[in-house]
Amino acid sequence: MKKPIVDYRKLRLSNLNSPEFKHVKLLLYWPVYGLLFLFVERFYQPGSYYSMHCALDDLIPFNELFLLPYLFWFVFLTGMLVYTFFYDTECFSRMMKFIILTYTAALLTYLIFPNCQHLRPKSFERDNILTRFMAWFYRFDTDTNVCPSLHVIGSLAVMFAAWNTPAFRAKGWKRAFTLTAALICVSTVFVKQHSVLDILAALPLCAIAYPICFKTRAGSRQEKKWTKKPDKTCC
Repeated sequence: MKKPIVDYRKLRLSNLNSPEFKHVKLLLYWPVYGLLFLFVERFYQPGSYYSMHCALDDLIPFNELFLLPYLFWFVFLTGMLVYTFFYDTECFSRMMKFIILTYTAALLTYLIFPNCQHLRPKSFERDNILTRFMAWFYRFDTDTNVCPSLHVIGSLAVMFAAWNTPAFRAKGWKRAFTLTAALICVSTVFVKQHSVLDILAALPLCAIAYPICFKTRAGSRQEKKWTKKPDKTCC
């Protein structure tokens, strides 16, 4: 089994600000985000919501098979966070900064521009385990705060992290992560959790955040290469 690049058994409050462990503090964003999202979803009561809808939404049929990539998003996002946390802390930091920037922007959008969608089918043509799960999921998950789509933002966060992680540098890996991210984004409109507009709104936000959070990756590695201490055994 591959050995983690950081020995977290040595982590203490006293060394949390050290270069070795300072990236751990970025995890504090998740409980903060969770509380803010809970407030926006359950307690914030705007006077009205803007309904997200375009003509293309009416041409996209509901298809419960897309529930599978839609739910895979949770594994996709969590898996990359866990992998980089143990095996590429620089990429973990960049991915978390990307998430902090884009997710916070999305939350602010929900507060300033309250939005919702009314695209969910009232009944399903087929009765199977997937449609039954969707019926339950619709009751559990509200149809508000959908634009920009957090599913799209999270998927692109994973894709960008994979592009910038040496372990996934091979073209096969890059294509796999890109196709998976695209499939998850598309799944959001086929299970009627989002409008096409929600996807389109997330794309420019991610395009702005990508160079801010990931662009200097190569430069930082090059700098580390040149600042490496010389080998004392050399003449």
